[in-house]
Amino acid sequence: MSTLILALAAGAVIGLALGALGGGGSVLAVPALIHLFGFTPVAATTASLLIVATTSATALVAHAREGNVRWLAGSLFAAAGILPAMLTAVLAARVPEPLLAGAFAVVAAAAALRMLWPRQAADEQREPRAAPAAAAGAGLGAVTGFLGVGGGFLAVPALVNVLGLRMRLAVGTSLLVITINSLAALAARTSTAAGLNWSVVAPFAGAAVLGAWDGKRLAARIPGGRLQRYFAVVLLAVAVFMLADAIL
Repeated sequence: MSTLILALAAGAVIGLALGALGGGGSVLAVPALIHLFGFTPVAATTASLLIVATTSATALVAHAREGNVRWLAGSLFAAAGILPAMLTAVLAARVPEPLLAGAFAVVAAAAALRMLWPRQAADEQREPRAAPAAAAGAGLGAVTGFLGVGGGFLAVPALVNVLGLRMRLAVGTSLLVITINSLAALAARTSTAAGLNWSVVAPFAGAAVLGAWDGKRLAARIPGGRLQRYFAVVLLAVAVFMLADAIL
């Protein structure tokens, strides 16, 4: 019962972060699964992919209803990341666990620093560029497959700067990209998914989905910049702890 309550609480917190910030919250799933529930880094990244795919797909429906998803552009962007996501998902199962945990900590720290010092993106439409778009899509897919994170903190800037989408459209379209990449990586990790502790993963994912809806309402009450700074500080502390743990 205590494990169930802890899984529900952890999933709700991560769902709240995802719903309130629109990206970056999923990076807390992996350290939570490792340090709260004793998952190995490989199992944690696989479980995180499942949680990310479920939560992103649910949030995608809400954004699609508001007309904030560019289906063709998002599908083409995601297509470039499908093969890299599958390849790095297979590679992750063969990488030493301290190295995998250390790589995750570095990416989490980068996400936190980007939240603390975000770039100002111009809200204007620009012509997309094919080669940079394919490279960005492939890179995002590789990160998703290897580390089990959605990569919203990477996807949104890429969709704005490379595809020329406005911010609101980039946030909605990024959910489509993240869902496709996560499902592709999961398809390549079927062997590692078989041994997951579903008594943790199932309530964790369910609570994250419900928490994402509450997070969207929370964002309407608290200034987004303040929420993002608070979350970034927590994420940076988690990243430092994970990196120290991997090194020692």
